[in-house]
Amino acid sequence: MTDSWERARDVLDTAGIPPGRLARVSPLGGGTYNTVEELRLTGGGHYVLKVAPTAPGLSHERRLLFAEAEFCRGAAEAEVPAPRVVALDGRWLLMTVCPGDPWDGSLGAAEQAGLRGKLGEQVARLHRVTGPGFGYPSGALGPLAPDWRTAFTGMLDAVLADARRYGAALPRPADEVAAVARTAYDALDEVTVAALVHFDLWPGNILVDRTGGSARIGGLIDGERMLWGDPLADFVSLALLGDIRTDEPFLAGYRAAGGRAAFDASARLRLALYRAYLYLIMLTETVPRASGAEHDRWLGEVVAPELLAALREIEAAGVS
Repeated sequence: MTDSWERARDVLDTAGIPPGRLARVSPLGGGTYNTVEELRLTGGGHYVLKVAPTAPGLSHERRLLFAEAEFCRGAAEAEVPAPRVVALDGRWLLMTVCPGDPWDGSLGAAEQAGLRGKLGEQVARLHRVTGPGFGYPSGALGPLAPDWRTAFTGMLDAVLADARRYGAALPRPADEVAAVARTAYDALDEVTVAALVHFDLWPGNILVDRTGGSARIGGLIDGERMLWGDPLADFVSLALLGDIRTDEPFLAGYRAAGGRAAFDASARLRLALYRAYLYLIMLTETVPRASGAEHDRWLGEVVAPELLAALREIEAAGVS
């Protein structure tokens, strides 16, 4: 606790905020990579502090706090509720706090449909923000690429290399996964604009605020996985372990705000590639994190079949 207080005081001092105002430091749950703490100050100041881990991770999990700061900047440009950056030094990121709690099962059907529609509008606005190239803005896998195919194939190659290095329990050998994915790479060439993609918009990263009586989206958080790429890539975590095409309220809101969501043959192939990529990450990251036997069992029973389904979809398309 002493270390947390000393660190928080140093961060506040660096940010130009009197460290003597620090009143409370509390750990925040829900994060699976960075250390996340809530800082409360006398006089009502309220911030979130993220601290990067020192333990090894996956190849793309370097300088993630820079990516999160980039997401926050893009969200502000899109006028989407999200944290705002107060200070960043690479080892830590100090941000404002968004109101609300992670989306859970307490919402009624009508309430949930309305919020999914609003979420669709917000994600469409995010996707109008464009970057200077394709890939991870952190530079963890190298400079931004001039095209999406180069960026995404490099991302997939990196996580497969991680899977081999860590001995991840994949349902098919890494070389087979790579061979199947390669048959769909031509579909990536249709993406010509590098859009802001959060890539981790599962319910835990969507805050629902009820302080005004009716529920609203209080903020989209944990943008550390953000990348510049194909907007369709966001649809994977938005329908984690499911199919975004069944989420009619979300798609209606997304399209009403100008988002393009046409699921032609090329789009379906790209979605299958992005599903495979995310599920490869989920199956591999558990090794260096030592998540435990129960989580590993869940991955094998739930996530591994989804990876297989994505690969079968690519194979069924019969592309070469």
